Amino acid sequence: MTKPHPNIAETTDPLAETLHMLRLTGTLYCRGEMTAPWAIEIPPMERVMTFLVVTSGICWLQLDGEEAQMLQQGSLALIPHGTAHVISSAPDLEAVPLFDLPVEKVSERYEIMRHGGGGELTRSMYGVVRFDDIAAEHLLALLPNTIRIDAWDDQTGGWLQSTLRFIANEAASLKPGGETVITRLSDVVVIQAIRSWLETSAAADTGWLAALRDPQIGRAMGLMHKQPGEDWSVETLAHAAGMSRSAFAARFMQMVGRSPLRYLTDWRMRIARSRVIDTSDSLAVISAELGYQSEAAFCRAFKRVFGHPPGRSRQIDARHAGPVMAPAPPTVAVA
Repeated sequence: MTKPHPNIAETTDPLAETLHMLRLTGTLYCRGEMTAPWAIEIPPMERVMTFLVVTSGICWLQLDGEEAQMLQQGSLALIPHGTAHVISSAPDLEAVPLFDLPVEKVSERYEIMRHGGGGELTRSMYGVVRFDDIAAEHLLALLPNTIRIDAWDDQTGGWLQSTLRFIANEAASLKPGGETVITRLSDVVVIQAIRSWLETSAAADTGWLAALRDPQIGRAMGLMHKQPGEDWSVETLAHAAGMSRSAFAARFMQMVGRSPLRYLTDWRMRIARSRVIDTSDSLAVISAELGYQSEAAFCRAFKRVFGHPPGRSRQIDARHAGPVMAPAPPTVAVA
């Protein structure tokens, strides 16, 4: 019988834990007051998310290559992949490039934009955010181009209405600490939108997300996520899942599409690449914390996954003068 791993502890729902780990950085909040006719062309923003909430009036949203969709008061549109899009008072209007429009920059994280032709008024809130967690990167890759929540009903809209009202009050008064409050509430809006998609989309019942929901495979995945530096083996992971070694390995491969140890290596390498690029930590420190017995073994694993040694990633990033996740642009216009 396999002995328990000394660091195996009781875990909660791994998918809930993944959502709990999501932390947003680089949040920019902007309040828009637009009068028809108006249209704004927002360029692609690599590795960021944007969200738009219409607080009064209507707004049309069109992503590249997709049909325009109308957002009414109370509608939330989350664009997980920073896809280029146009927001407007009506379809097919000539759009003004985003960065050609002036804004009133109230603070580092809060702006106001007033724009348009003087007609019907639309008010909105717009955010640009990015996640700084490895689990988030994996989750976001599975999300659709747009997540939309409509209406302010009791099932979906109650939390949105109250949260947005709180954001609006903080933004209007800009009390001490207001920027922090706005940022944290933006976390709530985005994560709740993702939760809504997870609860209603058939796509959330397949692949990596389905594996996280599985009581046995999800438990093992949760342990790897929380303790990537532990000396996990198929035996200890199978024991944690309450399965035999062979049954666990077969089910893990079926659900996740790779073996448990290959998944662990890939997960470690995601963390490693982020640490190499975003910190000044030595390779020796990173490799030890991720469970490698030597820096050489770590470098070999890194090169197998990314095609070059970790030092090369740090050099490439230095030449491009930016972190692995590009910061949100300093000025954003809204509908």
